[in-house]
Amino acid sequence: MDYRLLAAFKDTFDGKIYRHRSSTHGDRVSRELYEDLYAVGKSKAFSEGVKNQEKLLNVSNRRRGVKARRGDGTFGEHVPGKNPIVVPGFSVARGTIANVEIGMEAKFLSKAMIKQVDRVMSDLEKQLKHFHRGAANPITVAVVGINFADHTVSYEGKKAWPTDGKDYKHPIQEAAEAERRLREEIAPKFYEFIILKYKATNEEPFPFEWLNFADTYEDYGAALIRIAREYEVRFGE
Repeated sequence: MDYRLLAAFKDTFDGKIYRHRSSTHGDRVSRELYEDLYAVGKSKAFSEGVKNQEKLLNVSNRRRGVKARRGDGTFGEHVPGKNPIVVPGFSVARGTIANVEIGMEAKFLSKAMIKQVDRVMSDLEKQLKHFHRGAANPITVAVVGINFADHTVSYEGKKAWPTDGKDYKHPIQEAAEAERRLREEIAPKFYEFIILKYKATNEEPFPFEWLNFADTYEDYGAALIRIAREYEVRFGE
């Protein structure tokens, strides 16, 4: 099967400029996790909840009655009142939720990774606390993209900042160390921690390549099955 999350992740870079300050990247990738979970069909509770529109993808910045940031992709029980929003092309409806059953956060490391990795881990840990606020027993998921390109460019407005391998390290010079730190220091705190390894130079014609697509496909598929099975344990009858 074609996984929608992997396609959305690729689409963030492929054939277009990647602007790292955009706040929409995480949302666009994260919402596809729930479409993939529905498509694999390994949890009866998840499938029925989606079909009946009793379980939704949260569209509000808050859960009803709980002061907590929603994260990039938060899934839980629908609050009665407003009708769920059905978006063409999506199986999982959207609306306001009362609790968090699955909480996902996405991060992208494209360059200057060692400089950024402490902040990324801090942000992920803070989001974990938000997922757990209120009456919740959430399955927590993180997806982190790591660029392994031999060079790349970032953009601030119209200004381009290419890596040079010296003052501005190329992604390949830092990727392995960034991955090691993420796996050791923050990954154990999440139920699933998915690292997507890719190559993107972010310069015309803006090519994208998976570092190893076969491994990425199988690792992501295995994570989906584990999440679905755990959902059945925690939220099934």
